[in-house]
Amino acid sequence: MAKKTTKSTTKAPAKAAAAPALNRTGKGNKKVQVPDVDSETAKEVLDKVRKSAKQITTSSTAEYFAKNLQQVGFSSPTKAVLTTLKEALDNSLDACEDAGILPEIRLHVEKTGPGTLKNTDQIIIRVEDNGPGIEPDDVAKVFGEYLASSKFGRGRCSRGQQGIGISAATTWAMQTAATGARIITKQKSARKGFTCIVDMDLKNNKGILRDKATLDWGRPHGTSVEFKLDGRIQLNGEGGLLNYIRSTVLLNPHMTLHYEISDVAPATIERVTTEVPVVPEATEPHPHTMKLGEFMSHGRLFGRMKTNAWLKRGFSRVNDKVIDELTKQQKVPAALFNKFIDTLADAEFKQLFTALQALPLPPPATTSVLSVGEDGLALSIRRLGDIDFFAVLTRKPMICDFKPVQVEVAIARLRDRRGEDNEEAIQVLRFANRVPLQFDKAACAIVKAITSVNWRSYGLRQPKNSLPLGPYIMAISVVSPFIKFKNASKETIDASDELVEELRRALMQTGQRLSRYLNREHKADELEQRVQHIEQFGPILVETLGKILNAPDERKRRATEGLAKILEKDTKGIAKDLAAAEGRLASYLEEKKQRLSGFFAGLDSEEAAALPADDEGAQPAAEETTEEADVKAAKKAVGKKKKAKKSA
Repeated sequence: MAKKTTKSTTKAPAKAAAAPALNRTGKGNKKVQVPDVDSETAKEVLDKVRKSAKQITTSSTAEYFAKNLQQVGFSSPTKAVLTTLKEALDNSLDACEDAGILPEIRLHVEKTGPGTLKNTDQIIIRVEDNGPGIEPDDVAKVFGEYLASSKFGRGRCSRGQQGIGISAATTWAMQTAATGARIITKQKSARKGFTCIVDMDLKNNKGILRDKATLDWGRPHGTSVEFKLDGRIQLNGEGGLLNYIRSTVLLNPHMTLHYEISDVAPATIERVTTEVPVVPEATEPHPHTMKLGEFMSHGRLFGRMKTNAWLKRGFSRVNDKVIDELTKQQKVPAALFNKFIDTLADAEFKQLFTALQALPLPPPATTSVLSVGEDGLALSIRRLGDIDFFAVLTRKPMICDFKPVQVEVAIARLRDRRGEDNEEAIQVLRFANRVPLQFDKAACAIVKAITSVNWRSYGLRQPKNSLPLGPYIMAISVVSPFIKFKNASKETIDASDELVEELRRALMQTGQRLSRYLNREHKADELEQRVQHIEQFGPILVETLGKILNAPDERKRRATEGLAKILEKDTKGIAKDLAAAEGRLASYLEEKKQRLSGFFAGLDSEEAAALPADDEGAQPAAEETTEEADVKAAKKAVGKKKKAKKSA
């Protein structure tokens, strides 16, 4: 018994050490027996667990965006449908313009049944274009690989930049409907089209093609992309599909669009111009827009090249004169410019960068911006609906935050909402590089600029620090090779002080044109009211006085004529002002008609005849001062005559 007791006592510590890890407590605090594990084995397992918890792992770009699709516009089923449609349409328009082809695009959005996600429908989105087509070897990169784009960092005014959006649409389709993008594409040189389904390898950020085949496609060239995904269709409102289509049509007058959407009758919107926009060549970066790390990385991209050649070829606004000033004023050694870039030390890069920042350089060139133009906007804005007034303005390109920027503004008044006591805010259409922005408008530079303008001085009602009220549509476009967006989904423009100020100036110029039109309209209404008063109350007054005085008919007739002459004097000044304003307006509209002869020729004769009276167009801002001066002078003359008569 003593030996057994001793043996039991010797083994007790080992079992006690293992007991906390091996025994589990079940119901009723009863211990559940588990097999004994050697202490060395348990220690080895614990070490592996601790080591794996501390181990750093890496993930691909595709894995990151697949887990954070809300950052690129897929934050809800409704936005997923709109973002998918927008990304596919932007790609089609860019492809057509790069190839010099007038775009003819077909959109198809259809509900096919309930979706896999709660409160969603299964949606099919298909976009077909007549673009140049895609090389079969490039299909996987275009639709199945993040950050694969020929435009990334090139400094061009193109809609797509990073190559994220269409790949994110493929990811959403795979996550919600377990199928990728179905592609049909055909190039002009190919006899048959190429079709496949693009899936994504998220681990390696690569597209995978399956079900590859050739087919006879009844198009000489073009691309069709189809997504099956879960979502919800929103037709109206600022985030609706119809508003997106209307906005896209406005900034793309050269596009013909056919669309079929569930619960909406199929429709076609024809192009109003046959000129394909020529996208300017990419611009080189300006030295003052870079940081030291960017400057060094930019230099190493050029490989074995002399420093002076790199500065002149790799940057805008750097020439031989600038290099001489770097040597003389900033004391940069002349020998440094003859060295090869790949041999420069970090200290030499820093010295050169600091000298460039201290040297005053001309601002970047503005030749890289691409605008729609006043003529194109004037032709396109009438497709928004039945309008009785519009004014368009294209500002000259300028530099904001050392980046070339051009601003365009269009204001239109809807005829069917005119005359109502409308307390709704005006409808704002925002554009960045001709792409509609439909979400997060409160933080956008465009909205901040609109609310900062005092629209009451231009004849509109406006609550404090808010959008003006009334039956108006205000479209503002910002075009730049380097637009600063606030997020990866490109839904709102960063409100820098310089950009907001440039937008304010454009809006105030357009507001002056609107104010001039409203003033002319007010004068016409006032003249009409006075004439009505004469016609209505003059005979009553004469008839009443004739009865009191028992005047004969001849005297009544002379009294009526005399009263009309006296009262007409009050309207002569207004009639004169109105006639002068209409004369200037008619001459301007005649010149406008000549420039837009192709558009006016397509109007009905009745509508064209009404335009001079209804459409103010876009008069030069200087005319407003002249007209106001004429009105003030006429009012003073009338006042002096009245005073002279009273004194007499």
